[in-house]
Amino acid sequence: MQTIFRYISAGIFITIFGTQCANARQQELDNYNITWNSQSRNSAGSMPCGGSDIGVNVWMENGELLCYLSRSGTFDENNTLLKQGRLRIKLTPNPFEASTTFRQTLHLKEGYINITGIKGKQTANIRVWVDVYRPVVHVDVNSRQPVTATARYENWRMQDRPLSKMELLACTGYKGAPVTVTAYHDKVAFENDKVLFCHRNRDDALIFDYTVQQQGLNPIKALLWNPQQGLTSGGLLWGSNMQPAGSDTGRYLHIPYTYWQLQSTRPARAHHINVLLHVAQTPSPEAWHMELQQRMQTVKAPERIAFQQTTAWWKQYWNRSYIFIDRDTADAVWQTGRNYQLFRYMLGCNAYGAYPTKFNGGLFTYDPVFVNDKFPFTPDHRNWGGGTFTAQNQRLVYWPMLKSGDFDMMTSQFQFYQQALQNATARSRFYWGHEGACFTEQMENFGLPAASEYGWKRPSWFDKGVEYNNWLEYEWDTVLEFCLMILDMERFRGKDISRYIPLIKSCLTFFDEHYQHLARQRGSKTLDGNGHLVLYPGSACETYKMACNSATTIAGLGTVTRRMLELPGRYFTDSSREQLQSLLRRIPPLTFRNVQGYTTIAPAQSWERVNNQETPQLYPVFPYGIFGIGKPGLDTAVNTWLHDTDAVKHRSATGWKQDNIFCARLGLTDSAAHYTVEKLKDAGTRFPAFWGPGFDWTPDHNQGGSGMIGLQEMLLQTDNRHLYLFPAWPAAWDVHFKLHAPYNTTVEGVLKNGKLVTLKVIPEERRKDIQVMLP
Repeated sequence: MQTIFRYISAGIFITIFGTQCANARQQELDNYNITWNSQSRNSAGSMPCGGSDIGVNVWMENGELLCYLSRSGTFDENNTLLKQGRLRIKLTPNPFEASTTFRQTLHLKEGYINITGIKGKQTANIRVWVDVYRPVVHVDVNSRQPVTATARYENWRMQDRPLSKMELLACTGYKGAPVTVTAYHDKVAFENDKVLFCHRNRDDALIFDYTVQQQGLNPIKALLWNPQQGLTSGGLLWGSNMQPAGSDTGRYLHIPYTYWQLQSTRPARAHHINVLLHVAQTPSPEAWHMELQQRMQTVKAPERIAFQQTTAWWKQYWNRSYIFIDRDTADAVWQTGRNYQLFRYMLGCNAYGAYPTKFNGGLFTYDPVFVNDKFPFTPDHRNWGGGTFTAQNQRLVYWPMLKSGDFDMMTSQFQFYQQALQNATARSRFYWGHEGACFTEQMENFGLPAASEYGWKRPSWFDKGVEYNNWLEYEWDTVLEFCLMILDMERFRGKDISRYIPLIKSCLTFFDEHYQHLARQRGSKTLDGNGHLVLYPGSACETYKMACNSATTIAGLGTVTRRMLELPGRYFTDSSREQLQSLLRRIPPLTFRNVQGYTTIAPAQSWERVNNQETPQLYPVFPYGIFGIGKPGLDTAVNTWLHDTDAVKHRSATGWKQDNIFCARLGLTDSAAHYTVEKLKDAGTRFPAFWGPGFDWTPDHNQGGSGMIGLQEMLLQTDNRHLYLFPAWPAAWDVHFKLHAPYNTTVEGVLKNGKLVTLKVIPEERRKDIQVMLP
């Protein structure tokens, strides 16, 4: 067995951080800036930039600046997440064309990209940034000598066209559909001295309508929330002293496009080019256009002030939390610390999105042919869809935000379920006649199962509420992780979660009522001989199928119910509390089994087949925290990791695998370090945090998210008021960190040469709850 820790009193280390520490923190972050001294060959060499809910892939190619524009919530009729086009900027004379000096830097501290080109006596500087408070992309050009600037808006969606079989992976609800699926055109035109572009969803072509009909829900269609109808996305491109300069066609890679060009009215040393993006559900195109014009009025704040506000936001963002690992910069361990920060930057670019950051690329996907050469499709493509959300994958993007203190960024994920609640509840009532929200594992943004996963060739006798899919059938319990996240946010931040209590109660109610409903169909009793629910048929992740009493379901139900009961009294009436206590008594215990002479956690009481390669028998360790450091049964959980043959066989650092997190929670320092470094070391792409595709797509946000969680858990673990510091941290890794903990607590410290040399705990009274664990 790996390292067993001794406990050290935290009271030994009492140090006050001052200005010197703050300055060191800024220098540490600057050391993580990404700088390129050569231009990129294509979009695979792009660099992320963004803010609020806008992401921009930025790269210089053949002396021209190119940007893919993305914004949260820009779903089309098929639920593809549409890029908002491509921006191309060229200067004449051009210091970036065959330049003698080139430099492109992502400045993390202020959140912008700076690009410099020198050719002879001509020098130009381009700054790309996104306003955090207004939905505008800014490109600021400054040059030593006057230059003419052209700005092109490029669009590849100017004609309706049928999607090929493989393209349907970008609107995965239609994957394998027995119908022709059409991608519909955008509208683009000059509007005075600007370029206006938009995509409005057609009322007669929505995947919402197709899904409702396929799943037999037309009788209750009027009760269902439809986020697709009237959804329009687009915006305006304009520049200071720029005017229309014609339109034409072109081709990037193999994809044809049409462009609309603006050109400066005269050469100048400074040019300011802007793109305003707007997405909304409106009753008419005219209403959307009016909203766009109103938005235009709100973005006229002086650019200097807007830039100061934006950089101030990023500076406070970095002050919330950090992990700086002090190693040789060629070291994979140093890369792990640097890429942790780079990925957190990418998450911050969708801080306030209408929809959660997608696990399969977020806002930073690029031309798919560079992910897989068998996918020569448009830049809109990503496998596993845009508006289809896979719960097991999404959770890994959002768990690390608790310890990083990014509570405001978690709202979009919670609201995703909150908005879909009425649809998830309505389908339970319609199909089974009972209460409770049934959230399937892979569902559209309107809360119904993706049509492709619901099944195209369903037997007439099969339960209408269940997906006819050997991977996803009966997998309903991942929503419990998001319920726990909400409860953790209350515990970490003290935030009022009253609006989410009906969501959590409805999720618990579904399991209670549905499995009693199924028991009534089998016989006269609704509970087993011990008064427990019989959770059959169920699923332990996608791996152990047709399971009885899955470990993930039992751990989730038990943990969430207990945590609900621990909430302050203001959240419940006495009768509501008694209902929760009654449910807790009905939840069956976890099952254990003997493997090679060791007692281990079983993935379920029984199952019929193994489909995938997850390790649900360790979900009671993470995310549910039933086993772990300082808790009974730690040896059983460690034995599960060491000796369960499936757990051993499925170990990996790829994509959504969470072996690094399990090891950290179990105090297995060497393994936690190994798998975390494998996750967070440099990717094979030019930007080191564009991992992937893994099991999904590039950039793989599952890999980044699970890597972040693992690194955090190696440093700090929490159990209610207990704080365990360095529970799985190699003593040889010097680190400066700041992480968040329950009860409005932050823990900041410096470990150097195996010694904790500084420790700051806010509030100070929480210092007594810390146990420092060093080998």
